[in-house]
Amino acid sequence: MAYRSGGPKVLAIVLAGGEGKRLMPLTRDRAKPAVPFGGIYRLVDFALSNVVNSGYLKVVVLTQYKSHSLDRHVTKTWRMSTMLGNYVAPIPAQQRIDKNWYLGSADAIYQSLNTIADEQPDIIVVVGADHVYRMDFSQMVDQHIQSGAGVTVAAIRQPIEMADQFGVIEVDDDDPTKISAFREKPSDPKGLPDSPQEILASMGNYVFSADVLIDAVTRDHDLEGSKHDMGGDIVPALVAKEAAYTYDFKKNVIPGGTERDKGYWRDVGTLDSYFDAHMDLISIHPVFNLYNYDWPIYTDYGPYPPAKFVHGAQGRFGEALNSAVSPGTVISGARVTNSVIGANCRVHSYSELDEVVMLDKVTVGRHCRIRRAIIDKNVDIPEGTEIGYDHDRDRARGFEVTEAGVVVIGKGQQVTP
Repeated sequence: MAYRSGGPKVLAIVLAGGEGKRLMPLTRDRAKPAVPFGGIYRLVDFALSNVVNSGYLKVVVLTQYKSHSLDRHVTKTWRMSTMLGNYVAPIPAQQRIDKNWYLGSADAIYQSLNTIADEQPDIIVVVGADHVYRMDFSQMVDQHIQSGAGVTVAAIRQPIEMADQFGVIEVDDDDPTKISAFREKPSDPKGLPDSPQEILASMGNYVFSADVLIDAVTRDHDLEGSKHDMGGDIVPALVAKEAAYTYDFKKNVIPGGTERDKGYWRDVGTLDSYFDAHMDLISIHPVFNLYNYDWPIYTDYGPYPPAKFVHGAQGRFGEALNSAVSPGTVISGARVTNSVIGANCRVHSYSELDEVVMLDKVTVGRHCRIRRAIIDKNVDIPEGTEIGYDHDRDRARGFEVTEAGVVVIGKGQQVTP
């Protein structure tokens, strides 16, 4: 971990106000960064873990949409040593400037310029809070300082045919770190000089020289027609000034990383991608390795005992195969395969779960069959229920069914057999 002293003064800003409409019903009662992930984590834990593992221990989290769950998690979990002046502070929208709430990611920073004035940083690291990945931001900061850039944008290589799904960074032919154009979901993308079949997609992570960011969001605030978006407005303005550079994520080296998970980055903005990201966790050699203790993902999941598996009689085994089962959960005479089970759940005898993402405090009665499903917190599934086997019946019971056939049950939703 890159804990440093004597270097530039760095403030990290985590943009965590996202509504997450495409993740409904998981975002019905919480902001997107507060959505649970991987059994015991919240999505925001990945961004915050990357920031603190990079050695940056002064962090503000800008929140807005349905922020209670997120504010509570950050306040309870992310407690730093105040003796050393370290902190992770959630800052809700406060209408500090005028009567508007945050009008976009750039406006969120503009309305929070007082936090920058208080801290007086040299460098500001701005990151999103809704992706699953590991990244050492100190390496990106080093490149930013050496290049003399006003802003450095983190980018990940993607196949050129996927360009219409991302904000695409086009680079200078003579200097592949300098951004020549920043285009939103282009239909005619330009391939990279060293790899014509790839493009650089923005990861939504930025390193700014502090004075450049302050000037950029201040100018943007008064700009007629601006959407006040970091990627859509601030970066293109700095590209026009030839002050924008890119950092290729493939160069990032993580302590304890493996070739298999090198460069892993998952946007979990849809229910299907959220489900797929969970499946990435549970293979024998996982695509994303939660067991890298050299770059841990920090969280807090309460005072739960270890998971327990009971019953071993013929036809009534309590077992979980190729699965991750969280503390406090009891698998009682049931079979769980290829699944991620949250904390304090109960799965009762003779039930079968396959490819299920289950959040906290879910109870599954006896003789249930569930496959390819996401089940939010506080759901009681009655004895004999089948989910995922008849999508017409699933829809008739009020469940969401995604394009990929994943059944989604919302928080506390009533389930009938």
